[in-house]
Amino acid sequence: MGRVVVLGSLNVDVVTRVERHPLPGETLLGEADGRFAGGKGGNQAMGARRAGADVVMVGAVGADEAGDAYLARLHAAGIGTAVTRDPEAPTGTAYIAVDDAGENTIIVVPGANGLVRDESVASVGIGPGDVLLCSLEVPLDTVARTALAARRAGARVVLNMAPYAPLLWDAVAVCDPVVVNESEMRQLADSDLVPGSLLVTFGAAGARWGEHQVDGIPVDAGDVVDTVGAGDAFCGALAAALAAGADDAAALEAANRAGAEAVRWAGAQPDAAL
Repeated sequence: MGRVVVLGSLNVDVVTRVERHPLPGETLLGEADGRFAGGKGGNQAMGARRAGADVVMVGAVGADEAGDAYLARLHAAGIGTAVTRDPEAPTGTAYIAVDDAGENTIIVVPGANGLVRDESVASVGIGPGDVLLCSLEVPLDTVARTALAARRAGARVVLNMAPYAPLLWDAVAVCDPVVVNESEMRQLADSDLVPGSLLVTFGAAGARWGEHQVDGIPVDAGDVVDTVGAGDAFCGALAAALAAGADDAAALEAANRAGAEAVRWAGAQPDAAL
């Protein structure tokens, strides 16, 4: 059984509840809902850990109280870290508005996430049997070089192409799979990039990976708290299943279950208050 090595962002999510999302130029009153651990990298690392994987998180935070709190949370969860502490850049912050229907909008201020370097991944010693899980809230050149190096070392590379950004074509080609939602799928289709395989998520309608397809798992409307982090829970569970030796179909099923479960709690991770 290999490890899941997550390369990605570590953000503090500042969440506000609103009745509905504002129109351009409109001001609405909201209700503070708390400060939570987030960032696609941190969310995916926690998702993989909840799914039973041996996880190492690679990222960067500021030399500030928020960074201290996030690292303490990762260590308490049993997640190994190769996390840089930057004395000048603050820990990344995401400002999230969640409406009464559970839909969200997010503005991310990257902070220290923009300083993640591939040397941190090299220190982990990734190799055969491991799964490298990447997303795109950290420098793209770091993701590209790390993906290529991990594949050369015999690891499997899973890329969540979110938020969408074009990578070097040879880096995308070694990713098996590239995970995208419907919007990201259209952007990828308009590019000249060809992934090793493509996994498309359709929210509540399920997901498709090559010849494998799963239907969405129904969740009663009254049980939906918000959709923040559901896609990250999906990716973390997918990587955990692959690292444990599951075939593609079984890994897709496990990821689908994790994504459905994630809408039942507030924030991107369960019990994530910082």
